[in-house]
Amino acid sequence: MSAPVRVRFCPAPSGWLHVGSARTAEFNWLWARKHGGSFVLRIEDTDATRATVESAEQMMDGLTWLGLDWDEGPAIGSHAGRGEFGPYLQSERRPLHDAVVRRLLAAGHAYEAFETAEELEAAREAGQRTYKRATSATATAGEGRDAVVRLETPADGEVSFADDVRGTVTFDWAEIADPVIARADGSPTYLLANVVDDLAQGIGYIARGEDLLSATPRQILMAERLVADGILDDALAEVGYPSRPEGAPDRLGYAHLPLLVGEDRKKLSKRHGSVAIESFREEGFLPEVMVNFLALCGWSPGDDRERMSVPELVEAFDFARVQSSPAYFDTDKLRSLNGDTIKDLDDDAFAERLVPAFQRAGLVDDPPTEGQLALVRGFAPHLKARTQTLADAVPHVAFAFRDEITWDDKAVAKWLKPAAGPVLDLVTPRLEALEDWTAESIMAVFEACVAELEVGMGKAMQPVRVLVTGTAVSPPLPETLSVLDRGWVLERLRDGRSQVAEG
Repeated sequence: MSAPVRVRFCPAPSGWLHVGSARTAEFNWLWARKHGGSFVLRIEDTDATRATVESAEQMMDGLTWLGLDWDEGPAIGSHAGRGEFGPYLQSERRPLHDAVVRRLLAAGHAYEAFETAEELEAAREAGQRTYKRATSATATAGEGRDAVVRLETPADGEVSFADDVRGTVTFDWAEIADPVIARADGSPTYLLANVVDDLAQGIGYIARGEDLLSATPRQILMAERLVADGILDDALAEVGYPSRPEGAPDRLGYAHLPLLVGEDRKKLSKRHGSVAIESFREEGFLPEVMVNFLALCGWSPGDDRERMSVPELVEAFDFARVQSSPAYFDTDKLRSLNGDTIKDLDDDAFAERLVPAFQRAGLVDDPPTEGQLALVRGFAPHLKARTQTLADAVPHVAFAFRDEITWDDKAVAKWLKPAAGPVLDLVTPRLEALEDWTAESIMAVFEACVAELEVGMGKAMQPVRVLVTGTAVSPPLPETLSVLDRGWVLERLRDGRSQVAEG
């Protein structure tokens, strides 16, 4: 009987949640959900010079927004909507890491090295391509030197492993340096802490970015050393940690995911625009669309589907269908998917999604007032066709949430010419006299005025639109006016009448 699927996402908390990292988390999450397994979140914060609490919080917020919930961790109760678990913090597992280092040294698999950074650089300049215990003149203790601990790697031969994305991958040991596993201050490096915690927590499958492919041979060697000699089991017992889960594998499976690239086919970075999940959230992308889109960055369901629900993604996902070539992060496609999904929302759901966008713009309170909610709900049906992201909707109706009108000088100059005076003088009292304030009755007023004044509909509507909104662009005018309070509209028309140029 095979062991239950256990996968993990283990970011270093030194920045925001990059879309590439979010995709890695998502692929692991989909795999766990497909097989009824566990998705583990572990924050790798052993490098105190880079790790920040703020970054870890931001990454958890991003995962939560995407709906990528993790299944275990320290119980923390409900926290910022994240559920009942906190993440595992690697820094809290330091006693285990220290115990493993001691046992690796005692077994002769690791050794202390005392070279300074300057000496290592000089050796590289002299042609020493890789640092090996067997070929390096390892400095000895003394002279105030601090030691790092290195894992000894084979001097020659090859190491091969199966990768579900890249097939069989082979490295020459002669090209692989002995890696540092403990820094001079005693803290564990990524290599040691990552392998120790993966094995100790029963992780069976590693899906991560291809930039970590070159680290795999050393991690395989580390795992072999820890398991074959019982080093990890003895260390767990020494520090009083739980034993490895029953059925935990001794050797892990791997899938190294393709990089995300921009239009120039170079690694996706800030020069390509937004690359942080939080930025896409603020721009008004829907979380389910981001999950859908990220899944298609380097993976295909095997057919022509592009819009897929989360349950559909879970059912279809397989690492065997992940491509090895770089995946193009097509923001135009993302916007199109988002716009299509918005159009499929019912009006109430769309209005609910819009509220945070108006709050971020400073137009709606937190919590919103009833009046503000009424405006958002009223405008929602008329904004869908104009909206690819939630933020797109805000400028079209921002005027309705402000006490002061902001004038578009070009719109004023074009539409508030002397010819607008008779139009406004006819339209305003007729709007005031309406028995019902609906888009249909408002449209009837404009139609009657157009016929009476013998002008085009644009010349009748645009002066009204400019006086009410301050600009010449808004959702359809009758629908826009019907959402607004009649008294508020009439006040803007009367107060703005003086903006019309004299003939």
